[in-house]
Amino acid sequence: MFLRITVALQTLALFAAPVTAGLLLATPSGQPLHSAAAYTVFAVSLVHLLAAVLTWRPGGGSPRPILHALVFFVLILAQVALGIAGLTVLHVPLGTLMFAMSVLQLSKVLPGGGGGHPSRSDGDRGAPDGHRRSPAVHPQ
Repeated sequence: MFLRITVALQTLALFAAPVTAGLLLATPSGQPLHSAAAYTVFAVSLVHLLAAVLTWRPGGGSPRPILHALVFFVLILAQVALGIAGLTVLHVPLGTLMFAMSVLQLSKVLPGGGGGHPSRSDGDRGAPDGHRRSPAVHPQ
């Protein structure tokens, strides 16, 4: 549950960052707002990493969310460095990629998520032995 909340907050913060970047370009007061958005994304991604560790260790869950959160945190560090260096040619596409990654991660942690295709029926997924069976054939 805590992991879902942190991923949702991360996605929301990543959505706010380009909005404040637009304000940065349009108004003189945009710099502090974009800086605040960057600090928020950094803090929320750090909490996301902590939530992934806490979900795995005591709950006995998969360590995979830790890898996702760690990679994301490293990307955040790169994003901050690129922003401070003024390399918008890399900063903007990386921010777009990170938002897309966060939305994908959010779709996986929400109930009913997991990457499965919603239009598939159980008969289309294949049998446990890897062979597809027609829905009309039922082994006895």
